[in-house]
Amino acid sequence: MHPIRRQRLQFVILIVVAASVIVGLMAYMLGQNANYFYTPSQIAGGEAPQAVHIRAGGMVVDGSVKRSPDSLDVQFEVSDGMATLVIQYGGILPDLFGEGEAAIAAGKLDENLVLQATEVLAKHDEKYTPPEVADAMNQAYKLKQQQEANQ
Repeated sequence: MHPIRRQRLQFVILIVVAASVIVGLMAYMLGQNANYFYTPSQIAGGEAPQAVHIRAGGMVVDGSVKRSPDSLDVQFEVSDGMATLVIQYGGILPDLFGEGEAAIAAGKLDENLVLQATEVLAKHDEKYTPPEVADAMNQAYKLKQQQEANQ
């Protein structure tokens, strides 16, 4: 093989290998930063991974908000109509957070299926429900209706 062709071939192989490594690293990093959304029913069913950063949400159950008297810690439950999920959060809740309102929490599940939240989001006005929560609530409602019809 001619020396110039060999040099060009080596250069092309180097570019292909470098591009492959870069694409692989980018795909790995994007996968690590993804926050997957799970409903309380999916979490109760064992679909959500533990010790991985996830998002979960639903409607805050009336009477479930328990605040610590000596710290910012708060515990509350969210429901999608089929199951409830306990969430513990150690921070200031959004102003629009309240019982009976839609909320999404981001954090990690512990071994007791309690979400240890690092962030809590609440809806921003009276007509808005986060799309993930609205879809989950609609699916849970339809499933509940089907179960009641079969009984």
